[in-house]
Formats: sequence, structure tokens, C-alpha cells
Amino acid sequence: MPAREIPRPVQEAPPESPRVLVLGGAGFIGRHVVAALRERGIEVSIGSRHPRRRQQRDRAGGVRYRQVRMERMCDAEDWREPLAQVDAVVNCVGILRPRGRETYDRVHHRAPAALAAASAARGLRLVHVSALGLDGLVRSRFLLSKRDGEEALRASGADWHIVRPSLLDGEGGFGARWIRRVARWPLHLLPADACGRIAVLDVRDLGEAIARLVLASGGADLPREHDLGGLLPCTLAEHIAAMRRLHTDAPARVLHVPGWLARLASHACDLLHLTPFSYGHWELLRQDNCPRSNRLPELLGRPPRAVGAHRPPPAPFPAPGVHA
Repeated sequence: MPAREIPRPVQEAPPESPRVLVLGGAGFIGRHVVAALRERGIEVSIGSRHPRRRQQRDRAGGVRYRQVRMERMCDAEDWREPLAQVDAVVNCVGILRPRGRETYDRVHHRAPAALAAASAARGLRLVHVSALGLDGLVRSRFLLSKRDGEEALRASGADWHIVRPSLLDGEGGFGARWIRRVARWPLHLLPADACGRIAVLDVRDLGEAIARLVLASGGADLPREHDLGGLLPCTLAEHIAAMRRLHTDAPARVLHVPGWLARLASHACDLLHLTPFSYGHWELLRQDNCPRSNRLPELLGRPPRAVGAHRPPPAPFPAPGVHA
């Protein structure tokens, strides 16, 4: 049996100590981007809503925090000071639900559009974290605002790159923490119409892939849009079962909730800010949310980490007249 081919990694530019601003660098994705960049000796600053609070909690030190309120930065001129003395910027900022002036349109569309225009004027590389599933039939304001943000980047003239990860697993993530918790329960309530497949990936791999993309050489020859996912597409039910097998071999009982009831529950969760389940997630779970062309192995230069304990697929039955 031939050896599995290991993808060649994207070539990184010669180390010239570039300075990188990571927006949302104290969040779930951003923390891993910052860690991956610092492992490569890159000078990193973090954009945060509460820089003083974050700076006090940062015991390791070595990172500068800057105040960045995305909902207030919807004009290119607003980015003049944050982008001063940096060579690249990574935007990991996203909101699950709006809060006051932090609306989907401001945070996911208008602020990234202004950031892209400012990056184009300064000649900076911009890596923007978006989401898979935006090209399907979607109606949630969360997903529509993400789509508008992508369109603004494409029209900006900047050295832009869009990263679209599938579902993420890892320590500290709001959604990942809930799935890990639910996986331990003896009863799993799952939407009956959550039949779409997801390609779950480890957030550490995402951080490393983004760091490599920030430093990648290639210029115009480098692809602009990067769909990223793990190598084991599965449904939500299969993913939760795989996470459960990390702790026990006893299967949970699964109760399928009718689609109309799951939709009502998603609106209730949005209204009351309960759990990570949202109307946008309900929409995504009803369709495949996997990369069409998975760029993660190429960016990493290795296979992605496994997530959960997946069962191997059953062996195919031998064809009639064929003896095993």
C-alpha cells in the first residue's frame, strides 16, 4: 500500500520580524493565532475592547494591547492609529449575537470594509476569518452580514485573504465547550433536520494555518480564499458521539427534535442569549458545511489533528462470488 502523501506546506517569507496586529487576539481563535505567530518569533499586538483588563491578565507578557471597538470603526480613517507601525493584520472578531451598537452589520460588514480600505492604502496584508456555508440559501442576519463583509474585502484592492473554517473544537471555545458538555449527557436532543455534514477541526490547527498565511510568500499567485476543515466529515450527531467516546463507550440515547421546534428554539436562544445554538447555526446544520477544496493540509504541511474518537467505516461486503 503506497505511503500517504504529505502535502507540501505553503512557503513562508524570509523572517524579517514583521509586526502583526491580531484583532480579537484575546478570543478563542485569536489566542491560537497569537500563539502560533509568537512561536515563529513574530512581534504581535492585540486589538481588544478592554486592553487594560487584558493586559493585567496577561501574565506571560510580551504582547502589546490596543483598544479596538469594531462597532465604532466603520470608516477607513478610524484605522489610522491601530494600523500604525504594523505590517499585517488578522481579523478574528465576530459576534454570535448583537449587543447595543455591536450589530452584525457594523462588526461583520462595515468595520471589516473600512479595515480593508485602510489596509489597501497602507499596503498591508489582511487575513479575515469568516465562515463556511455563506454561498447557500441563508436568511439569518448573522450569515448575511458575514457574506457582505467578504464582498467588501474582494472589492477593496487590498492584499486580502479570507479564511473559512468549519466547526471548531478546542479549549475555551463557547460552542466547543457546550458540545463537550452535551456529549457527556446520557440523552442528546438533536434537530431532526440537522443532516448536513461538518468537517470539525482543531482550533490549534486553525491558528497555525492563519500564521502561515500571514507569513506566506507568493503575492498574486497565492490563493485568496481558503476553506479549512478536518478530514472526517460527519453530521452533528456523529461528531457529538465521537466526542462522547473520548470518555465512555456507552452510547447516549438520541431524541430527534422536529425541525420546526428546533427553529423556534434557535430564535428563543437568540432572544435570551442562551447556549451557542442560534438561528444561523440551525440554518447551517441543515446543509453540508465542509470545504469544497480543503486548504488546511496544504497550509499546515501535514494532516490536520483528529478531533474526537471516530469509529472506522464498516468494511464493505464482498461482491457475490468473491471470497474474503
